[in-house]
Formats: sequence, C-alpha cells, structure tokens
Amino acid sequence: MKLAISLGDLNGIGLEIALRSHEEIAQWCEPVYCIDPTMLAWGAALLGLDVPQTMQVHPCGDVFDITPGRATKASGKASYHSFLKALGLVQANKADALVTLPIHKEAWHKADVLYKGHTDALSGLLKEDAMMMLGCEKLFVGLFTHHIPLKNVAKQIKKKPLTHFLIRFWESLHVRPIGVLGLNPHAGDGGVIGREERVIAKAIAAANAYAGEEVFMGPLVPDTAFTPRQLEQFSHLVCLYHDQGLAPLKALFFEESINVSLGLSVVRTSVDHGTAYDIAYKNANPSCKSYLNAIQSALVLARKRENFTET
Repeated sequence: MKLAISLGDLNGIGLEIALRSHEEIAQWCEPVYCIDPTMLAWGAALLGLDVPQTMQVHPCGDVFDITPGRATKASGKASYHSFLKALGLVQANKADALVTLPIHKEAWHKADVLYKGHTDALSGLLKEDAMMMLGCEKLFVGLFTHHIPLKNVAKQIKKKPLTHFLIRFWESLHVRPIGVLGLNPHAGDGGVIGREERVIAKAIAAANAYAGEEVFMGPLVPDTAFTPRQLEQFSHLVCLYHDQGLAPLKALFFEESINVSLGLSVVRTSVDHGTAYDIAYKNANPSCKSYLNAIQSALVLARKRENFTET
C-alpha cells in the first residue's frame, strides 16, 4: 500500500523522525514524502543524516531558511502545503492513506492558514465532520470537543449533537463498551456540582437505543475513569474536551499514542505529539514510536476500508 506522508513543521522534529524511520516503514508499505527536495536535503544535512536513496518524494512548498525551534511564517506555509499535497494524493487515489507529522499552530497562524490544526483543516477542506480520537491499543479517547476555549465547552453539551457524535463514534469503530465521561467533578454529584450530566445521560440512552444494545456507559466520574480498574473495562472513552482526555492519556501512554481522524472519506492518522522545538536539530534522537504506530494504524484502517469497499 502507498501512504502519503505530510512532513509537518520543518523547524521541529518531524523530518528527523521521518528520516530515522524510513528504512523500517519501507518494509511495510510505499511511503511518499511531500516536501521540496532541496528542503529535504538541507534538513538532513543539518541533522547529520543521509537521505535514503529509496525515499520517494512528491515536491511541494517553497525553499526557506530552516530555523530550528522557531514558529515562523515560512515553516507554517510549508507545512500546510505539505499537508495539502498529501491529502490531494489520497483524494486522487494515488495513495491509500494520509499520515501527518506535527505542525505548529502558531506557525499556521503566522502563515494566515484559516485552520487551527489538521483535524479542523480536514473538516473544512473535505466539508466533513472529522472526529478526533487519540490513543493506542491499550486506550483510545474520542474528543467531543477539541480546539475550543475551555469556557465554551459546557455550552456545547446538548443532547442532539452529543447523541449524533456517540452514534458516529460507534459506527466508525463497532467496539463496546465505550465509557462516556461526565463534565463536572464527581460527574456532577447528582446535580450538586453541575447539571450537564443529565444531558449526557440522555444522549447515552438515545445512542444505545439507536445501537439496539448497551454500547455506551456513563456518565463516568472523570477523575477515576483512567484508573487501572476502569481501563480493564473500557479500552475506548469519550471525553468532552481536549485536556480531559489528552492529559491523562499522555501521562499514561505518551510515546505510544497516535491521532486518528474518524468519520471521513479518507484515512488519516498522525503522531500524538508536537513539534518538540526544544530538541529539534539537537541530535536528541526523538522517539519514533508514535510515528511507527501511526503508520501501522493507517495501513490497518486502509485495508479495512478496501475490504469493505470490495464487499
């Protein structure tokens, strides 16, 4: 299978991860890297690494000065162009799935990109409602809301959109049981600390009625949802906002976890970490585990979709 690789922000660690991982992933699939060849050669030279002769490059973006560890307009523009090129390859059936390395949101903002990140861009460009799921085999978390201010989360918790999200989440995965977290401490303590859990409970009931079985359970108390005992029961959790899911997930499985976009017409996976500007181009030998897991998951999801289409 062929995977389109978006290299992310070239001032960060994405290029180093791609170079160090190429020989291994080339045994699993045919990776195509969306980057200007001059930038690839220069970045590799700065890292003291060779460009593998088997690397297949799809040229895109402009030539600019790599400034390690800085969010610049040029790096933001280049990373966005890499993403657009990789997405275009998948849409044109020239690649089976899209895998993205980390971008920097400030750099995208400086480059006047309209979107806050990959997931928002996928939703806008494809005109589809992308769902964000992150994690690894031991635990995946789905995010009902993601890149919005925390003060706005409670306003988003309404029965109809939450029910719709739960149904789409289940239809994308067909796993059970799926735990759904409450919003408030102690899941509201019966309304003493908050009443959003009443809406969440109604959405859970409606989604289970649609599925015809008890797929979803909750609202779960957020501060105990990630304990070993709970994780024995739930490999998938629905969280109501970004840090409710990602703070504990990264504390438990930081190097292993990946980002998966659900509910789209294309398969897209990504690393679940940032640009790591603090160690970029410093011979820190960053972990490639998340990237390798993202590649493997993209292949699994693409094969599932291919088999489903054939049947």
